[in-house]
Amino acid sequence: MNQNQIKEKLLKIEDSPLEFSLIFSGKKSKKVNGVYKPGSREIILHNRNFQPDETGQNLLLYTAIHEYAHHLHACARGGTLSPRAHNSQFWAIFHDLLEKAQTKKIYTDVFSASPELLKLTEVIREKFIKNNGELVKEMGKHLLTAHDLCFKIGVRFEDYVDRMLRIPRAAANTAIKMFEYDVSPQVGADNGRFLAGIRNSDERKAAEAALIKGKSPDTVKVQVRGKEKEEDPKEVLEKEKARLERTIAALSKRLEEVMRELKGDDLW
Repeated sequence: MNQNQIKEKLLKIEDSPLEFSLIFSGKKSKKVNGVYKPGSREIILHNRNFQPDETGQNLLLYTAIHEYAHHLHACARGGTLSPRAHNSQFWAIFHDLLEKAQTKKIYTDVFSASPELLKLTEVIREKFIKNNGELVKEMGKHLLTAHDLCFKIGVRFEDYVDRMLRIPRAAANTAIKMFEYDVSPQVGADNGRFLAGIRNSDERKAAEAALIKGKSPDTVKVQVRGKEKEEDPKEVLEKEKARLERTIAALSKRLEEVMRELKGDDLW
């Protein structure tokens, strides 16, 4: 695949609101496979990092989609990227592009190429992720019982959690919510904690269904929370300027105090 062919594939996956360039560097990089420059809207791929065979070209396309996700993320922010480029909004865009690319048979899932990895994935999901979710949810059930017993003997449940169980109160409360909300153990303990934090029942069930269907946690979080509110770059600089001015003023004041003390006789 050449530069034009890859760009055509990216546009078939999803159209771009703003024009961009896709360039082969003709170099090999040990640090990164590609980079996106928001100022010039350039996707630069270090094409010599990839073999010319089918697997290598698929990985090249994977990198191109990753950098294209940065471009689309920048488009959504008016052409700029936040200092933290790999945030939930970015990963949601990237994972969505990969799904679309697979559906349109433009890109082949890299994980499906290894039967051994697919088999191991099922073991991890069933033996660890699901079991972990079941354990935390079951713990929530017993914690509720412990809560009632503490009330019965007139002691604080929080004190019991702190001194007897010696676990964070937040962890105990989350486990209880996982049980009360009947969160599916299939999503695992970590996703269960996220779901337990969603108060709206319909939103929680929709998020759970999306996770079970195969959506990534970042994709689901963005769907639930909506697009992240990202500050305007100018506002970020204005706030940094204000912080620096406050720091300079405080240091200048302290410097004056130190100089006065050095001139005085009370130190000797």
